[in-house]
Amino acid sequence: MSEPSLLVRRGRLPRAGAALAVLLAVVAYVVVQYVSGSRSDPRCTVVSGNGDGATYEMNAEQAVNAATIAVVGTRRGMPERAVTIALATALQESGLRNIRHGDRDSLGLFQQRPSQGWGSRRQIMDPVYASVRFYDRLKGVPGYSRLPLTVAAQRVQRSGFPQAYAKHEPDAALLAAALTGRTPATLSCQGLPGIDPGGPREVRRALARDFGRDLLPEGTPARGRVVRVPVTEAAAASPESGTPQRGWELAHWAVANATALHIERVAYGGREWSAGDSADPGAMWRTTGARTREVRIVAGQ
Repeated sequence: MSEPSLLVRRGRLPRAGAALAVLLAVVAYVVVQYVSGSRSDPRCTVVSGNGDGATYEMNAEQAVNAATIAVVGTRRGMPERAVTIALATALQESGLRNIRHGDRDSLGLFQQRPSQGWGSRRQIMDPVYASVRFYDRLKGVPGYSRLPLTVAAQRVQRSGFPQAYAKHEPDAALLAAALTGRTPATLSCQGLPGIDPGGPREVRRALARDFGRDLLPEGTPARGRVVRVPVTEAAAASPESGTPQRGWELAHWAVANATALHIERVAYGGREWSAGDSADPGAMWRTTGARTREVRIVAGQ
C-alpha cells in the first residue's frame, strides 16, 4: 500500500468519527425532545359540556391568549356569540399566538395593521388592547350576533380569505363556552411551571390586567400562596342556566394561566383542579364537595 493512500485513509477516520458523533448527538436530542416534549410544551384541553365528545387541544401560550380574549369580551358586556367570533378570528389569523409579523404590517392575535388605524405596533401587541379594538368594531356591525360567523368576522377584519374563518367555528364555540364560564370544569391544563416568575403577586397583577382592578380591591388581605377571589351571587348566576358562570370564568382563566403564573391548584363550585402531567379534564377536576362563594387560586413560587 502506498504512503499517500494510507494518509488518505487515516484522514478519513477522524472525519468519520466526527460525523458519527454529530449523528449520535442529533439522535440523543431528538429522543430527549420526544420523551420530555409533553413537559416542555404543556398542553390544555377543552371538552364539550354537551357530552358529545367534542374536544380541542392547545398549548399553554394559546390558552392564555384565548382566556384574555374571552375575559375582555365579557368585561365589555359582549355575549358568548361575540366571544366565539373573536376566538375563531384569532385562530385563523394567528393560531392564538401573539406574533410580531404577518402580511404587510399585520401584527398580533388578530393581525391588525397600524397603517389601517388599529393602533401603534406596541398597542396591537398587547392582547388586551387588541381584543378591545376587535370587540369595539364588532359591536358596530349591525346584527352581528345573528350573522354567519364568516360574515361578522369579515366585516371587522376585511380579510382576503373570509371563508377561512368558518373552519374554526366549532373549536371557538367550545373555547367560548368554557372561558365564559357557561360549561363548568371543561378546561384543564397540565400546568407545568414556565420560565417566567410566578407567585401570588403575579397572579393578582394578571387578574387586575384582565378583569380590572376592582376585582380585588386594594387592601384585600393576602393569605400566603392562596389568592381568594370573591364571587357575588349576582355575578355568579348565568341568566340562561342559573349556573355559577362568573366563578367558572375565573376558575378556567386561572387554569389557562397555570403555566405562566405557576398556579398549582384552583378550587371552585365543589371541584378542584391540580397541576400535573395530564390535560384530561375528567382526571384533573376532582369533586371536593366544598362549595364556596370564592375562587381559590394556589400559586407556587
